[in-house]
Amino acid sequence: MSNTIDLSLLIERISAADTDEQRQIFNEPELQQLEAGAFATLLEALPLDQRMELWRQLPLNDHVDVLTAMRGDTREWVIQSLSDAELDLVLDKLDNLSLIEWADSLPENIIDRAVEKLSKEDIELFDRANQYDDDQIGRYANPKVLSLPQGISAKRAKILLERYGYQYPASIYVVTRDTKFVGKVNYQQLVEAEPLTILSSLADTDTPVLEDGASLTEAVEAVEHSQQFSLPIVDENFALIGEIDTHLALELMRESYESTLMANAGMSEEDDLFAPITKSAKKRAVWLGINLITAVLASMTISLFEDVIAQVVALAILMPIVASMGGIAGSQTLTLMIRGMALNQVTAGNRRSLLRNELGIGFINGVLWAVLIGLMAGLWFQSPIIGAIISVGIVVNIITAALFGVVIPVVLDKLKLDPALAGSVILTTVTDVVGFFAFLGTAKLLLI
Repeated sequence: MSNTIDLSLLIERISAADTDEQRQIFNEPELQQLEAGAFATLLEALPLDQRMELWRQLPLNDHVDVLTAMRGDTREWVIQSLSDAELDLVLDKLDNLSLIEWADSLPENIIDRAVEKLSKEDIELFDRANQYDDDQIGRYANPKVLSLPQGISAKRAKILLERYGYQYPASIYVVTRDTKFVGKVNYQQLVEAEPLTILSSLADTDTPVLEDGASLTEAVEAVEHSQQFSLPIVDENFALIGEIDTHLALELMRESYESTLMANAGMSEEDDLFAPITKSAKKRAVWLGINLITAVLASMTISLFEDVIAQVVALAILMPIVASMGGIAGSQTLTLMIRGMALNQVTAGNRRSLLRNELGIGFINGVLWAVLIGLMAGLWFQSPIIGAIISVGIVVNIITAALFGVVIPVVLDKLKLDPALAGSVILTTVTDVVGFFAFLGTAKLLLI
């Protein structure tokens, strides 16, 4: 985003303006400083009827970059709203990297139409990228890197750099004749080298290398810890296939964060802020249905103890406390586990120790809060038995929350399901059912 423009204020100005005023604002010289990502954010913040009007005022050369920076749902909506002529103008400027980014959010007919317009080289790169899973860095590697043969001289290398229009700080990779990665050359060192110095002698062979099958998380961590602008990506034969730079690493980190955040509500990071009402309602209805099932399970558990609740009204008043304490304790453990799994810190070797650690925390907090809440409930209802009952419910539920906060994401991961998406729903169900059963079951034993 531009340093001179506050995007939130700009969105507020455009949202409050009429159509003619919006055009004037959008054509202000300051707005031309905005990067593609800022334009994308601006358009995403506008209702659908205003979005296309301003989209058509963007310079044609910016269309692909802005669309690539958009969320998947927004991008699809804009493309579906284009006329055939407008779509052809966009697709004519599309390259394989942008198409890879678009592929998961567009209909097959548009993807096929875009592929037809790619050059032979870009089609080969697109097909190669599609051989990888969505979570493998090989899919997102930038293949258009500058590589030089290891056997040429420094003088020849400098001639080639001028021919290619080299601009610092782009990385210079040294490869063999069959494109196997050798090392990385420092531009300044190359400039200062003797003309006849062989390039391989200048290459830094200790440069960290990423395998194309590495996960996105591993790739982002490698860039973060390398303190380099970019890292090479190689295939199983150690052939250079591309690179990941800090810009891509930051983008992947942001997408991962948004994915986890949105998954907790059963949504996707690609969801449009102003998606059509019927489409959004349909998506969210599925999640509401799942939550209804979990609520029914909790209600069925409560119904087993209807006679106890009918006799002791205090139990109905205290039930939300039991559910809430278990839910919070479980979400803390679950969040810790999901983060650890995303960073590859949770393995088969440390799961048992992690489980013991979380159970210990659950036991201490369970006892502490059980005593405190039990005393408060006993004084409130003038009944030590009520205090003891809720104490048992709190202890059992918090320890259960710690247990399943560790177990659930591990099981979901083994089943190839996203723990961030399904974990919270399952955990909430478990803590509600176990908490109510422990609380009301204890009450039935002691009061009836």
